[in-house]
Amino acid sequence: MTLPIFDLCLKNGSVVLPDATVVTDVYVRDGRIARIGGQGDAGRVIDCTGLTVLPGVIDTQVHFREPGLTAAEDLATGSLAAVMGGVTAVFEMPNTKPATDCPEAVVAKLEHARGRMWCDHAFYVGATTDNADRCAELEMLPGTAGIKIFMGSSTGNLLVSDDAVLERVLRSGRRRVAIHAEDETRLLERMNERRAGDPSSHPVWRDDETAMRATQRIVQLARRTGRRIHVLHITTPAEYEFLAGHKDIASCEVTPQHLTLAAEDAYPRLGTLAQMNPPIRGQKYRDGLWYWLGQGVPDIIGSDHAPHPLAAKQRAYPDTPSGMPGVQTLLPLMLDHVAKGRLSLRRLVDMTSAGPQRLFGLVRKGRIAVGYDADFSVVDLAARWTVQQEWLASKCGWSPFVGAELTGRPMGTIIRGNVVMWENQVAPTAQGAPLLFEATDRPLTA
Repeated sequence: MTLPIFDLCLKNGSVVLPDATVVTDVYVRDGRIARIGGQGDAGRVIDCTGLTVLPGVIDTQVHFREPGLTAAEDLATGSLAAVMGGVTAVFEMPNTKPATDCPEAVVAKLEHARGRMWCDHAFYVGATTDNADRCAELEMLPGTAGIKIFMGSSTGNLLVSDDAVLERVLRSGRRRVAIHAEDETRLLERMNERRAGDPSSHPVWRDDETAMRATQRIVQLARRTGRRIHVLHITTPAEYEFLAGHKDIASCEVTPQHLTLAAEDAYPRLGTLAQMNPPIRGQKYRDGLWYWLGQGVPDIIGSDHAPHPLAAKQRAYPDTPSGMPGVQTLLPLMLDHVAKGRLSLRRLVDMTSAGPQRLFGLVRKGRIAVGYDADFSVVDLAARWTVQQEWLASKCGWSPFVGAELTGRPMGTIIRGNVVMWENQVAPTAQGAPLLFEATDRPLTA
């Protein structure tokens, strides 16, 4: 009896390769892509006729709240939501309690993730005044995505708003630094712009100038120090226009929420469920984000998955936390935008797979090519469906997109050859592993 040569075959799918999309078979052996096209025996064959096989989607901004804030989410439930939505890997943020700001905290997260996280993962280390000069050491810890800076106050206590400390952080290390760019001084000056019980005043308080000032400051500091940065969740067209002149040193992100929601509808309909930082702004801002996406300025899409318990979100504004879940709806929302002609499928793949690999130096991720990890997000581009409450896997149990009618649905999530989710059924065990990076991974030598 001849044993199968391959472990898995995805058969007859429309496969998005680096240079073309073709109907072909993809073969997997030992967790890696072993052959594209041709024939061969496989231990498991999945018929992907009528489905599209994308490189595994990588969400580079999620908050899974563990340790200390696990009433809304933890590493297990957040990563389960990820794979239910077709996401194969995540970068998790450091604003936990205690914060992820030292080697011991990173080791603890990696331990908590083992056997519990469904997707592959890396953890950001939060910059503080105390660790500013140690960031070069911290960013090189195994399993880390790099350093994260909060220039404006948000969930947690990882605030670094002073230019002198920011410069110290940027001078310590060499990996790309992720930035939450809101100007803390302006936020404090404008707190009286918040109107009790009126979440639509949130973007008035955290206005476009608050974002622009911080983005300009951090780019100036990046220039001074020669440090590459990554500006998260851009919400204003003016920031994109500015950043277009600094692509050699600054990459940037857009979220599905800011591409989908607009203040005129979101706050009357969703109330504080639409509250996030930076805020959901008006329709003209949303239209401007789409313009600059068409110009190629935003490099990647991140969900900024930031759940809170529903009871906390239902308090009266401004006594409400900012943030909404998003990892499970990232791919569905963007597939719907593809169906509506707002961006191409190839552009979406670049922003969710090849782009994260390119910016952060991921090893063996980001494309369907022989030798790469067998990570696939299998989707049905034609499926029409409605987001149901019961489909959500996040512990927080809510989403601003419940009831949304979408075209395009994740059908399967395959990570290193493991079929983790198929048609909403998940594998019996979680098998997520730490991501490897060119900056920190040491290849084996003979």
